[in-house]
Amino acid sequence: MENTLGLEIIEVVEQAAIASARLMGKGDKNEADRVAVEAMRERMNKIYMRGRIVIGEGERDDAPMLFIGEEVGICSRPDAADYCNIEELVEIDIAVDPCEGTNLCAYGQPGSMAVLAISEKGGLFAAPDFYMKKLAAPPAAKGKVDINKSATENLKILSECLDRSIDELVIVVMKRERHDDLIKEIREAGARVQLISDGDVGAAINCGFAGTNIHGLMGIGAAPEGVISAAALRCLGAHFQGQLVYDPAVVRTKEWANMTKEGNLARLKDMNITDPDKVYTAEELACGENVLFAGTGITPGNIMNGVRFFKGGARTQTLVISSQSKTARFVDTIHMFDQPKIVQLH
Repeated sequence: MENTLGLEIIEVVEQAAIASARLMGKGDKNEADRVAVEAMRERMNKIYMRGRIVIGEGERDDAPMLFIGEEVGICSRPDAADYCNIEELVEIDIAVDPCEGTNLCAYGQPGSMAVLAISEKGGLFAAPDFYMKKLAAPPAAKGKVDINKSATENLKILSECLDRSIDELVIVVMKRERHDDLIKEIREAGARVQLISDGDVGAAINCGFAGTNIHGLMGIGAAPEGVISAAALRCLGAHFQGQLVYDPAVVRTKEWANMTKEGNLARLKDMNITDPDKVYTAEELACGENVLFAGTGITPGNIMNGVRFFKGGARTQTLVISSQSKTARFVDTIHMFDQPKIVQLH
């Protein structure tokens, strides 16, 4: 899968990032999202594959989306038999967030990315458009920290696993009212808190690399983005756990103001999620034999540059992580928009 789709998947996230970056700082998050979606869809539909979107984006806020169940790729066309050897074709599941951190892009803040994860059919958890309690940590703490433990307990474990004092640890938490008690506990335990407004996929991935000065992600964010984070961290051998959150009183958002705990439990049951309190590991959220993550920076972040335009082109940086080759590659690409001039020979 990596060998046949790797380069083209890179181009999918590159094109989405470039499209969004043209609107960086213009204050229109929905338009930045829309152009990324269209660029991603257009490029995927040129790939020799049959792909199915298992995680789209934007349902919760009515933003444009690559909808769940949408089929993409040349081999998903009605006339696919004319182009593809259907019997030998590997079907793949795709999780996408064409503009992760739309507000970050709209207001020119760091950490916005175009991201996706792919696996063979059935290899990615089709997360509902719910919220998820998340815990991400470096590889050294894999299987040792636990989402069911308190933040204080997990900070002690992290301290031991990383051979650092607690006051040297930095934990990323999204700045939300629901996290007030969590933030207070982390600070009282002695660790430092980095608050982010959006974009917890990037924050989770930072936990998988040494030298980012990010040692953990805690708190509640969107469930679909949790699956994408899990795919990346599984490939990196890092720790990720997620648990669906269905109680509006816990989430405390305007979007869920008219929802009820009972109604959300009924929704989950309709989606065949029989254990709503299950804690999922990275290996369960991204369970495929082969998993590939790709993300291109839209605005600059800890581990990737954002899109940089120059006269006649742009430069992008993309992170590609593969469970198949057990690699994390940084791909630096120059995109030449202007056609080269044709010199007439006399």
